[in-house]
Amino acid sequence: MIKVERLFRTSTPTEKNRRHGLTSLLVDMKAPGITCNLIDQMSGVRDFNEVVFDNVFIPDDQLIGEVDGAWKQATTELAYERSGPERFLETFAVLRKLVEVAGNKPDARMSEAIGGLVAELHALRRMSVSVAGMLEAGREPVSEAAIVKDLGTLWEQDLPQRVRQAAAHLPVDTASFGDFERVLQFNTRIAPKLTIQGGTTEILRGVIARGLGLR
Repeated sequence: MIKVERLFRTSTPTEKNRRHGLTSLLVDMKAPGITCNLIDQMSGVRDFNEVVFDNVFIPDDQLIGEVDGAWKQATTELAYERSGPERFLETFAVLRKLVEVAGNKPDARMSEAIGGLVAELHALRRMSVSVAGMLEAGREPVSEAAIVKDLGTLWEQDLPQRVRQAAAHLPVDTASFGDFERVLQFNTRIAPKLTIQGGTTEILRGVIARGLGLR
């Protein structure tokens, strides 16, 4: 049995609250009527799915939280999802490989490139840890988590190209360069999805603008 949390529309929204009517349920993905269609990506990895529900019965005891009041639950959960280290580390392997192929004595140009990337990575990590502290204290850092996700996914999406540019002057006959190229190619292919999963960049900036009172 594989159970996952799903958000369902169970009532119509109200004039005062368009987010009313959403309910969170724990769903057995092996239940009759559920079809999970894998979505192929150009990287060869399948980690996105289309889930189809056809007359599926879900028992009342699988309710999570309140009926019709799951939007607040969802936004709290999204703060965890959007601010975690996976929101800026998904292509981190290319940076590690760049350090590897640069060797123990990189030239000034390479040192500057690696130093800049590591400094940005450290800043993102500090932001992520800060949001984790807010969550631990019982706060709901919705806007703060959206900022981490927005900046983090843009950074990790751009990272393969920036690493490729930094490595342009390296000799290709080093023992580890072939492995570096394979890692770089794979991460270049997965990069397009990063600003979609967990909320698109446009959605995130809307959340941030609302938190700042701009909309």
